[in-house]
Amino acid sequence: MPIYITPEGHRALVSEYEELLKVERPRITAEVQYAASLGDRSENAEYQYGKRRLREIDRRLRFLQRRLEAVEVVDPARLSGPVVRFGAWVTAADADGTEHTWRIVGLDEIDARRGLISYRSPLGRALIGASEGDVVTARTPGGARELEIRSVRYRDPEGAR
Repeated sequence: MPIYITPEGHRALVSEYEELLKVERPRITAEVQYAASLGDRSENAEYQYGKRRLREIDRRLRFLQRRLEAVEVVDPARLSGPVVRFGAWVTAADADGTEHTWRIVGLDEIDARRGLISYRSPLGRALIGASEGDVVTARTPGGARELEIRSVRYRDPEGAR
């Protein structure tokens, strides 16, 4: 199954990769070299911490490199219409009329506080393919949740996200 990501999410992953590779790793490497020059490495906390941090950075770099090779960038700005697809901003109302706005994004972009939900989440799966005016049922860990889709947009409705 492909791993979808928005252009914004892709830029964030590339930025993190470049920051780790070009800034963070060289800085930590220099700190480790300095700590190693001080002598006894077995009791040198700075050296041991630095080596551990380098391993963490290298692990994250390998993950990011594999992820960037595997993702498929989908630009929702090229989409339009009332059908919910990847990248859409969806406003839906609960049974009590409370409105919520979510954006359907990739796995690496999830941020529930900002309304960014995964296309693989129960809510994301329930919304994808539905249209404005449809009532969908999302089977969430908290139980079934009925939602009426009020609007679908492929540009940020608030202009700030």
